[in-house]
Amino acid sequence: MKTPVAIAKGDGIGPEIMDATLFILDAAAAQLELHEVEIGEKMYLKGFPTGMDPKTWEILRHTKAFLKAPITTPQGGGFKSLNVTVRTTLGLYANVRPCVSYFPFVDTKHPGMDVVIVRENEEDLYAGLEYRQTPNVCQSLKLISRQGSEKIVRYAFEYAKRHGRKKVTLFMKDNIMKFSDGLFHKVFDEIAKEYPDIVNEHWIVDIGAAKLADTPEIFDVLVMPNLYGDILSDVAAQIAGSVGLAGSANIGDHGAMFEAIHGSAPRRAGQNVANPSGLLLGAIQMLVHIGQEKVAEAIHNAWLCTLEEGIHTYDIYKEGVSREKVGTKEFAKAVAANLGKQPQQLSPVTYKVLPHLPPPPLTEGSLEERKLLGIDIFIYHKPPLEHFFSRISHIAIGPLRLKMITNRGVRVWPEGQPETFCIEQWRCRFLGNDGVAVSQNDLIQLLHAFDTVQMDVIKSEHLYSFAGNPGF
Repeated sequence: MKTPVAIAKGDGIGPEIMDATLFILDAAAAQLELHEVEIGEKMYLKGFPTGMDPKTWEILRHTKAFLKAPITTPQGGGFKSLNVTVRTTLGLYANVRPCVSYFPFVDTKHPGMDVVIVRENEEDLYAGLEYRQTPNVCQSLKLISRQGSEKIVRYAFEYAKRHGRKKVTLFMKDNIMKFSDGLFHKVFDEIAKEYPDIVNEHWIVDIGAAKLADTPEIFDVLVMPNLYGDILSDVAAQIAGSVGLAGSANIGDHGAMFEAIHGSAPRRAGQNVANPSGLLLGAIQMLVHIGQEKVAEAIHNAWLCTLEEGIHTYDIYKEGVSREKVGTKEFAKAVAANLGKQPQQLSPVTYKVLPHLPPPPLTEGSLEERKLLGIDIFIYHKPPLEHFFSRISHIAIGPLRLKMITNRGVRVWPEGQPETFCIEQWRCRFLGNDGVAVSQNDLIQLLHAFDTVQMDVIKSEHLYSFAGNPGF
């Protein structure tokens, strides 16, 4: 029986590389029942802010996978990333991006590279919680949850276990973001103990990224929050040979989406030059996911044979290595002609059926006592501080007193320094003495006091302690 699969041809080079991919899938006798949906730039411009008609959800819900070509998101405000929308709405929490060297047929400085990046896919800064607070200040909220961290970290270790990988490495930045990245790191350490046969390690993301770019051979499976994973999977794919050779799987408990990691490249559209390999490798991941592993194996090995033969698109063509520079359609025909063959120098690929992972067990999370201690009030006011300090310094509601004023996170009162450059967003922290609890009504009255003295309040953030430890 054919497996129902949704497909979208996307924008830019999307239709060309999708047609090439479908040509190869058909030549390999993949058992697919295709349901085409329209997404991307045309749908945005028709008035759909997420880039697709809401009716599309029913098609995605009733198919086994979604194979998606890259799309173009129009410039300007009001347009939400369709990729983010699909991933978060369908709970596709794990983004899996293999980054492999195909040396000597594709040029790279790292012939032994074979890294898989497992990226958290639903939260972090990609939650899209952004606000323009003043004419010159914008804010993005970085959300990291214990549940989201547990799901992706466990997926990374399970991936390593099921694919014979030996090590899982965490990249994070908890020397600066001690709460958000700190929680991700804490969860990693907890779950790593459940996999004693897999080596685990962690790197601060900046030096980790430097080592990935310089010595990728020391890494195996990498797991990281959303933003770092997005950036570094592109870096890893490029140093392996080309961003155009990387496929991507987005896996959840109730669905899956497969794609290339690159964009729609509109300047290359309609020229029959684009490399379809990224989308094709995403389609191979899809075939394995839906249980057509033998077809996936045949296509992957045929693709490797094509690389070995030196039949290359312009992006990986190199004099002295490549034999023939071909277009998108011709590359697809060459792959189809190699079906049934095995590569001679590159390692042949074998796939086996792996049962889908059950939904990961999640802990209940912290049940620590939470106590309300105060509030940070953010205001819009042109510098300097002296122009408004006298209007708020006397404010006192119940136990709440002004303890600190910061600008861009830097203390400017008390004990501020004259060299600090300030902008028009200020944070005013009110706390009681000695950790005394305050009430919601105290905070309401404090905000009312700010209104009384005509201060322009942008937002507020409640300040809590957890088991006696400050959460701010």
